[in-house]
Amino acid sequence: MEEIAAGRAPQEPGVVLCECFAQEGVRQEASAVPAEARIALIGRIAECGFRRIEVAGFTESRQAEAEAMLRGLRRCPGLRVRAACPDLQVMQRVLAAREGGWGPDEVTLSVSASEGHSQQAFGRSRAERWAEVAEMLALAGDAFTLTGIIDAAFDCPRDGPTPQERVLEDAQRLAELGVTRIAIGDTFGSATPPRVRDLIGWLHGALPTATFIARFGDGRGTGIANTLAAVEAGLTHADGALGGAGGSAAGLASTEDLATALEAMGYATGLDLAALRAAGLEAERLLGRRLASRVIRADSQD
Repeated sequence: MEEIAAGRAPQEPGVVLCECFAQEGVRQEASAVPAEARIALIGRIAECGFRRIEVAGFTESRQAEAEAMLRGLRRCPGLRVRAACPDLQVMQRVLAAREGGWGPDEVTLSVSASEGHSQQAFGRSRAERWAEVAEMLALAGDAFTLTGIIDAAFDCPRDGPTPQERVLEDAQRLAELGVTRIAIGDTFGSATPPRVRDLIGWLHGALPTATFIARFGDGRGTGIANTLAAVEAGLTHADGALGGAGGSAAGLASTEDLATALEAMGYATGLDLAALRAAGLEAERLLGRRLASRVIRADSQD
């Protein structure tokens, strides 16, 4: 794969990948992964060249763990540390962490484009969730870089296909609230490249100054294809997880495979591919099982 990447066409504008394994990749593991082990892996991830890493989620059951993670991290110059923030009470704790000098640089807040998924994920209707998010944003002010995630942007098992108009409406609402970094979440891994290109075209046309982020699940094996379709449609940011691990319904696209494909297509990622594959193998050792990276498996057969 390195030989393919070396023979690529001249580089086009780069794609910034955010590595989410330390949060998304472990949050639903049957056995807890010690914070110390995740901190060590994050160090290896940072050495690959990532500028954004999602390191923790301040969920009710894991707030102490998230705080331990953030306190223990070694902050590298130029690295932005991201954390997930689910509700208003947690936002208060994240602000306290920031004021203490060890909080995240960036915070994600999620909404769902599906009523059924909103009830399932947040225990609230869409209207109630939006009211909560508005309060969270008002409390956060300019303490962090804020990223909004629109979950179920393509389909929901309960409600069926998500109308594009609703995703656009949610993106516009986030922008009106001051959030212009917006991740489009294929939570259930059911999108297809044509649907992705179509939706991204709509979003770019309506909100040309927003930064959209591809955040695609891989439940049907199309996470990489959909992310590449989003990049070809103009996106310059994407989320992934080592080995395709993830706590969402589908697991995020494999970062190792995605970075290798992007480099081979001429999109610079700024990542050391060999170091990234080594980090992927370490993630497998950490979880004690084989993950879904095709690149790691292909290299092991060389």
